[in-house]
Amino acid sequence: MLKSLIAGVVLGSSSGFSPGPLSTLVITQTLQHGTREGLKVALAPLITDVPIVAVSLLVLSRLAESGRALGAVSLIGACFVVFLAWKSFCAQPPETEAAASAPRSVWKGTLVNFLSPNPYLFWMTVGAPTTVGAWQRSAAAAALFVAAFYVMLVGGKCAMAVLVGRTRHFITGRIYGVIMKGLGALLLLYAGALARDGLRLLDLWRA
Repeated sequence: MLKSLIAGVVLGSSSGFSPGPLSTLVITQTLQHGTREGLKVALAPLITDVPIVAVSLLVLSRLAESGRALGAVSLIGACFVVFLAWKSFCAQPPETEAAASAPRSVWKGTLVNFLSPNPYLFWMTVGAPTTVGAWQRSAAAAALFVAAFYVMLVGGKCAMAVLVGRTRHFITGRIYGVIMKGLGALLLLYAGALARDGLRLLDLWRA
């Protein structure tokens, strides 16, 4: 249970605060139309990710009987998490300047997140394998991972909207860099654990 909770918190926090299309939209909508509009954008993953998660879990559950297939997916996932860690270490504060536009925050957030490759890559290579692995321990562990991930993901975007709405110093200052580097270090640790599990499933790690 603790392993699932930690994985959900680390991965969700990284996704919540990392720069990207959705983060940029959260910021621009907040700056142009207020915190409330930014919060609407932050909720987009709760709308768009349901079919993505469902399909990913369906595919991975079919592979659950094949340890080697899951091992290969776990190694790919580890590589993807290393890439996320690298992005965290190199992250620059999202652009805070934006042109005026009509709100339509929910529609914009849903479209941006649904068309972004990030949710698909994450759930096919990291999220679904982690959920399936947790499910094999207990249904509660799997539910805890998914819940923790989305609480931190959406919570991070919401926090960004509130902070941008109140001050620009956080998003452009050193605090943002410190947070992202800390998350990058945690992601590297998780990538190592994921790679170890993959190697075990491939019978290449016996420690």
